[in-house]
Amino acid sequence: MDLPRIIISALRGGSGKTILSIGIIAAWRRLGKSVAPFKKGPDYIDSGWLSLAADRPCYNLDTFLFSKKHVLQSFSSHTSHKDVAVIEGNRGLFDGIDLEGATSTAELAKLLNAPVVLVLDCTKVTRTVAAVVSGCIHFDPDVTISGVILNHIAGSRHERILRKSIEYYCGIPVLGAVPKLNWQDFPERHMGLVPIFESKWARDSVDAAAEIAKTHLDLDRIANIASDPSFKMESKWAGSSENRQKKNLRRQKPKIGILKDAAFQFYYPENIDALSFQGGEPIFISPLKSKTIPKIDALYIGGGFPETHAEELAENVAFKDRLRFLAEDGLPIYAECGGLMYLAQELILDGKSYAMAGVLPIGLGFSKKPEGHGYTVVKVDSKNPYFKVGTEIRGHEFHYSRVLRWDGNDKDMVFSMKRGTGFHNRRDGVCYKNVLATFTHVHALGTPSWARAVVRNAIFHQRKKS
Repeated sequence: MDLPRIIISALRGGSGKTILSIGIIAAWRRLGKSVAPFKKGPDYIDSGWLSLAADRPCYNLDTFLFSKKHVLQSFSSHTSHKDVAVIEGNRGLFDGIDLEGATSTAELAKLLNAPVVLVLDCTKVTRTVAAVVSGCIHFDPDVTISGVILNHIAGSRHERILRKSIEYYCGIPVLGAVPKLNWQDFPERHMGLVPIFESKWARDSVDAAAEIAKTHLDLDRIANIASDPSFKMESKWAGSSENRQKKNLRRQKPKIGILKDAAFQFYYPENIDALSFQGGEPIFISPLKSKTIPKIDALYIGGGFPETHAEELAENVAFKDRLRFLAEDGLPIYAECGGLMYLAQELILDGKSYAMAGVLPIGLGFSKKPEGHGYTVVKVDSKNPYFKVGTEIRGHEFHYSRVLRWDGNDKDMVFSMKRGTGFHNRRDGVCYKNVLATFTHVHALGTPSWARAVVRNAIFHQRKKS
């Protein structure tokens, strides 16, 4: 548990910590380091970029979605045989959902006993930055801020004033200064960076970030901070987060179809791992490229941006017809956010209707502002194929889609919202036969019953059809 590790945080979202985290990871990889990437907070897009930079899956560390024990065990198991871990924080260092900041990046830093590097947006500010950094240092003395990176520097004079002020008043080093740059290599959308599946130049973008890190950051000094021997984790938390349950030894594993392509790409790697640990065999399918659905025993449709591929999805009539037939035939289908949108009858974009799979009696449009954004807590209050009545589930939602037409009623939804917006009338979880579609994303470490239920339903369906 003495693995070198560092948290890249900021004072707020949009300060540049994602691109600089990508750059640090990619630059260290060029130097031959094996980097374990992590993302704090509910996120898919940044995680995809971090994964591409490290050339391995980026795992989530979120003390709201799952327990501290699972956070520590996951960190331990996914850093085995690596040289260094880079954890990108979310929002501002101390931002959370309660007064105590219990789910903040700062609390994660304390949990992992990891040093923090702050990325500072220095646009139109000089000496005041030192006051802000000093405030962060003293706000919680148990959080160790080991250095800062100056971003959006206007010139050498600007940098010189900032360096002197921070090092004099705060007593911590400036680890780099990045000038104002044209970030066209990293196209953005309303949820932040565009997903890597949609960027033809994704690897070129990562290479550009690596060059920025190499040119403008003191990578050796950052590595020394990450390797500081005073940052150790208690050995009692060491151990694998993998599900210890024996894998099912049936001759024929149930096949779990997973829609995955540029339209559907928001999956935590832990969720797919959990399906495998429970004995399922993941089968990846693209509704953008495939004309039919292979033989499967259940289907998992994650989130994404089906709206950006609405025309292609609408034109693949054979795939939609097959999906609708399988749903009517009782195939277990679990869908989140973008998956719910695809199961709807139509998406309306700029006044034009695009026919989706038509499994659920829903018509959706889109707003300029988020319809649902943030952590969710739902209570399962009706029977369904996946969760016991009375179960409380923690998840998150982030969608601009809004319900224009809903031909069902409240009894067709099995979740009541204790926190968050949900689908309609403070409810979520549209249930039809063996289909459950929801705007709430779940994480397998926080909701282990989810993977068990998906595989269990797949087994039942497999036996029924055999």
